[in-house]
Amino acid sequence: VEETIKVGHYGSMTGSEATFGQSTDRGIRMAIEEVNAKGGVKGRKIELITYDTKGDSSEAGKAVTRLITSDKVTAVLGEVASSLSIAGGAVCQQYGVPMISPSSTNARVTVGKDFVFRVCFTDDFQAFALAKFARENLGKTKAAILYDQKQAYSKGLRDEFTKAFKKMGGEIVDDQAYSGGDQDFSAQLSNIRSKNAEVLFVPGYYTDGAAIAIQARKLGMKLPLLGGDGWDSEQLGKIAGDSIVGSFYSNHSAPDQPDMADFVTKYKAQFAGATPDALGGLGYDAAMLLVDAMNRAKSLGGKDLRDAIAVTSGFPGVTGAITMDKN
Repeated sequence: VEETIKVGHYGSMTGSEATFGQSTDRGIRMAIEEVNAKGGVKGRKIELITYDTKGDSSEAGKAVTRLITSDKVTAVLGEVASSLSIAGGAVCQQYGVPMISPSSTNARVTVGKDFVFRVCFTDDFQAFALAKFARENLGKTKAAILYDQKQAYSKGLRDEFTKAFKKMGGEIVDDQAYSGGDQDFSAQLSNIRSKNAEVLFVPGYYTDGAAIAIQARKLGMKLPLLGGDGWDSEQLGKIAGDSIVGSFYSNHSAPDQPDMADFVTKYKAQFAGATPDALGGLGYDAAMLLVDAMNRAKSLGGKDLRDAIAVTSGFPGVTGAITMDKN
């Protein structure tokens, strides 16, 4: 009997960003079940091994090391949070095992790492879209920023948004920091309120975005909040309630997009009627793109597989068409 092809996934299955890991894992599992039902890759079934990072960078490095050295995986999928993908990617690069992040958007995730890939947009693109939306769709000229100084993702988005918004004739009237897990944002928000900001950009994860929205409304602030794709969780609305109404965030896909239709139907059928977030779609796409590369690769050795992933062009993902460029 041919041995299985082992693929690893490292994700935040528990911790403050738990919906990220859970949604991604569901998408990956759906893809692998479909592939295995059709006979697998080159006659071999795929076996998925998932480890929990608990949303912690040091756990991410450990998880990837274990997947590669002890489980002997052919490739690695993950993480969602950019800081964790930077940690895990360093390990994949060291061992020459290809890694595909479904949804890490910080530029540093792939820079200088020829074994590390992603199936999503990057923060310069996302921040440009948010700045354009704030200026043109919302008609705002004065923005404030409240970012998470502990996360590469949040800092990168803050920097890119600042550049783009200024270039479009906007002004950043206040730039405030917090640390992920903080409970009280009243000092930063009071400052922002005093500067007469018209829009507040919060490039953090959904837990913080929800808490900041609630506290901003308590301080009588009526301005819209803007978030990045890190806001994408069913928990955002559950935690924030009415406080988040009238705010906006950028995302990789939406469940009403035509490309997503079949995937949404299958996901709902499998997971008790739950609507998939973009992270579920990107998990599915990362796994399917990996399988596509495995089918094209000369061998499943690290370098051959890496080369096959690198030339992927126009891959029809459920979150849109995916092409790898030099970065």
